[in-house]
Amino acid sequence: MLHIFVDADACPFKQEVYRVANRYHLEVTLVANSWMRVPKERWIGLQVVKNGFDAADDWIADNVQPDDIVITADIPLASRCLKKGARVIGPSGKPFTDDNIGIAMASRNLLSELRSAGEITGGPAPLKKRNRSYFLQQLDNVIQSIRRKHSLHSE
Repeated sequence: MLHIFVDADACPFKQEVYRVANRYHLEVTLVANSWMRVPKERWIGLQVVKNGFDAADDWIADNVQPDDIVITADIPLASRCLKKGARVIGPSGKPFTDDNIGIAMASRNLLSELRSAGEITGGPAPLKKRNRSYFLQQLDNVIQSIRRKHSLHSE
């Protein structure tokens, strides 16, 4: 069954994920370094991992299956999940794919170097209302794409 994994510590659109998952009858697992309040629904779970560098990422990468959906801004985690056949969407709604993950990793590494050199001091721009709509649209598109693929294979 299709499952949505949320790298939950920094995901701004958890409520939207719940709404979409409920509409499609999908299970959701939020993975976080500390306890957080989640709706009391049988299809929503919270996996709290020990505080360790990349512990949440490791848990997601170890548990994701082909065609599951991962919501994360973490580019190395996105790459690991793509290699396992999962679909990955960033909180901005931008899908990570085999075609764009290399460029995303290179950009991440360059920005990291520029930040350590003091050339860049700010973070990403704050999310806007249109980011929420774009995120919802992309999540819906990915779910529809996976469902179409599975219905073609079952015929």
